[in-house]
Amino acid sequence: MTLVNKLYNLIHINFKGRCPKFYCYCEGRKSFLKFFMAGTLASTIDLVFLYLFHGLLGLNIVLATSLAFLISFAVSFSLQKKWTFHDHDKGRVPKQLVLYFLNAFLSLNMNGASMHWLVTGSHVPYLLAQIMVNLSLGSLNFIIYKSIIFRNEQEDEINC
Repeated sequence: MTLVNKLYNLIHINFKGRCPKFYCYCEGRKSFLKFFMAGTLASTIDLVFLYLFHGLLGLNIVLATSLAFLISFAVSFSLQKKWTFHDHDKGRVPKQLVLYFLNAFLSLNMNGASMHWLVTGSHVPYLLAQIMVNLSLGSLNFIIYKSIIFRNEQEDEINC
């Protein structure tokens, strides 16, 4: 978490001094920006470990994918809980883990169904379809995380 916080603070300080209007815009959307950054980092970790396990170590693709998923899942859950949504309540972790996993499972199925419908049924190019689905599911996941899984009554203050 420390490395992520240092990087975030470096960006935060630079924007505040150089682009105050953009800073205020971003400050009002801080949790969404952190959600996006944490998701991007978790996705990158998933790809790195997939390459490590399958490409370098030669593990079976299913085993490599599963191990990479578990590592990125743990990173994503930790970052979203503690860094994005400032939820430090350890007593809620078991319930949140179950909800987070169920949400990931549902998202995976919604991704597959949406991709099938867009690519096969509507003839949308598959890369464009995946971008559309990722944006939609990402927005939906943000709402679910913020309002259900990591619900926090305290909102971030905007200091502009």
